[in-house]
Amino acid sequence: MSSALASLIAELGDHPDTHHPDTHGPDIHGPEAGIVVTDPDIVASYRHDRAMDPSAGTPLAVVRPTTTAQVQTVLRWASAHRIPVVPRGAGSGLSGGATAVDGGIVLSTEKMRGITVDPVTRTAVVQPGLYNAEVKKAVGEHGLWYPPDPSSYEICSIGGNIATNAGGLCCVKYGVTTDYVLGLEVVLADGTAVRLGGPRLKDVAGLSLTKLFVGSEGTLGVITEVTLRLLPQQHTAATVVATFDSVQAAANSVVEITGRIRPSMLEFMDAVAINAVEDKLRMGLDRGAAAMMVAASDDRGAAGAEDAEFMAAVFERAGATECFSTSDPVEGEAFVAARRFAIPAVEAKGSLLLEDVGVPLPALADLVSGVAAIADEAGLTISVIAHAGDGNTHPLIVYNPADPAMTARAHKAFGDIMDLAIGLGGTITGEHGVGRLKKPWLAGQLGPEAMELNRRIKAALDPDGILNPGAVI
Repeated sequence: MSSALASLIAELGDHPDTHHPDTHGPDIHGPEAGIVVTDPDIVASYRHDRAMDPSAGTPLAVVRPTTTAQVQTVLRWASAHRIPVVPRGAGSGLSGGATAVDGGIVLSTEKMRGITVDPVTRTAVVQPGLYNAEVKKAVGEHGLWYPPDPSSYEICSIGGNIATNAGGLCCVKYGVTTDYVLGLEVVLADGTAVRLGGPRLKDVAGLSLTKLFVGSEGTLGVITEVTLRLLPQQHTAATVVATFDSVQAAANSVVEITGRIRPSMLEFMDAVAINAVEDKLRMGLDRGAAAMMVAASDDRGAAGAEDAEFMAAVFERAGATECFSTSDPVEGEAFVAARRFAIPAVEAKGSLLLEDVGVPLPALADLVSGVAAIADEAGLTISVIAHAGDGNTHPLIVYNPADPAMTARAHKAFGDIMDLAIGLGGTITGEHGVGRLKKPWLAGQLGPEAMELNRRIKAALDPDGILNPGAVI
């Protein structure tokens, strides 16, 4: 153990937890486990997030604080010793935003799990280690709802959601994470803790610093507490499911729908995703369909039914081969669950390079057809699923990492898809973040002036560059 790390352990009043998982010692993930973890086997499990970045380094230790004061101690120590700190939530990230670096530490917020709900102001004060699903459940007990709903909502943390400005299926109507963040407590690189915003629906005092940290991917500070805006519980949705023999026809229907109404969900799956899901769930999906749309409206009473009728009519005019509507919540949720399961279902066919490029809605059909052309040129399977209502797509590149030639084609296709999105006036990431995997394409989207402004802000808040080095900026 290095003397620097020993000094951190002493400052925290902790002892390193060095037991191995195959012994009978205390559970490394239990509440009795220490703050600083140095066991090599355990540390190795924190090297990657779900992106499995092959360039991941080996950190000195994993540090798992429970309080803001402990986070301050860690960052003061790291700043004094110029040691990199990679903040990490639940490790469900898909862009390499929580990739460990050699000689640094991974600061995991998994043990920060407090929540207080105020039903009068419709707010919740939450620590970052809680899962999105746990927050939904806690506020639901008060008749309230936290809308952002990534497909991984059962396993992703609120801290990670804020770090990447996560979205989800209902964003077409309800917006993304930043729309529900009223305030933050953030620890800066030098250990200073600052409170930004608070439980006020309208507050324009000073610069909008709260929003600056949402989506910053741990490069500007470590979020230790968040004040969330909540809504009354969502109404039961009317759901419409349509299948098409043309991807283009399905994509074209999106513009007409969103031009007239705001559905609570408007999702797209291509043939590869449909069949992958059917392989696993056996729910009777049409294996011959080129595309499937899952749409919903949660407006009250007659308005929801009218929206559902309108969407069904649009789908039929666009050439849907089959269109099914239901107001039964169990039936509707079955199709939503099928859409949520698309990524793990496709992943069962091979390793994935997963993207989340987005474009303005009129360009959605061009993006989908462009991805198909890239797949044909590369000789690869690339499945496309999408939050179609907001133009955010998830091309899933299936490849075998043991095949060098296929791996090279997959990585080229990855870049080609991002170039395509930028060329269509879109973005390299709608909700997963830039991380390390998409960093090479960021300047191409932002341009030199905006990139330089990003770097200046990073340098002002983290002059020694210790926070998540190599990510984003």
